[in-house]
Amino acid sequence: MEYHIRQYGLSQGALEIEYIEEFFGEFPRRKKSAEVVRRLQGRTHQIVMAEAALPDDSATVVPVSFKVSHELRETETDSKLNDLVARLAGCVTFTERRILYSWIGGTRRDWRGQGFFRALTEQQESWALDHGFDEIVVKTKNRFYGMRGTLDHLEFDVILFERDLVDPAESKVYLSKRLCRAVLEGHRSRRDVVNIA
Repeated sequence: MEYHIRQYGLSQGALEIEYIEEFFGEFPRRKKSAEVVRRLQGRTHQIVMAEAALPDDSATVVPVSFKVSHELRETETDSKLNDLVARLAGCVTFTERRILYSWIGGTRRDWRGQGFFRALTEQQESWALDHGFDEIVVKTKNRFYGMRGTLDHLEFDVILFERDLVDPAESKVYLSKRLCRAVLEGHRSRRDVVNIA
């Protein structure tokens, strides 16, 4: 199967993210396009979305999976990102290295288990290497077992686990993958990528 991926520029991509997040009931708070723009503006970033035809109407193509990632710097002025860097300090080396933070993403429930997220992650890894990144870091919650399993299958390593004593399902899991050209040899998806400004 060939996966159809669109890679967006910031303005259009932010609008697309606001739209697709409406299909994710598990997200307690959906991102607005202005929030996406604020977060990504002025830093290297990637917005990718996989599309597929509806099963009962092959002429209608819909977005089914997405990923948004951005550069994470050793010194951050945004308080959330500064906190993230501090949490990762003992696990990730920032000095003289470029770190890509996989900020948000997911696959619509009806489309899970069909390789869309793998295809987007492989596209992300290829793009990250082409843009000089050394490592990808992602944060998820313990309760997202499917996501954790997928990241494990894609050879992301757990680097930090922050236990939530009240609700273990809400514990935070941080994972990373160091990048090198050999990573690309493990890619299995065939991807058709269209760039949209």
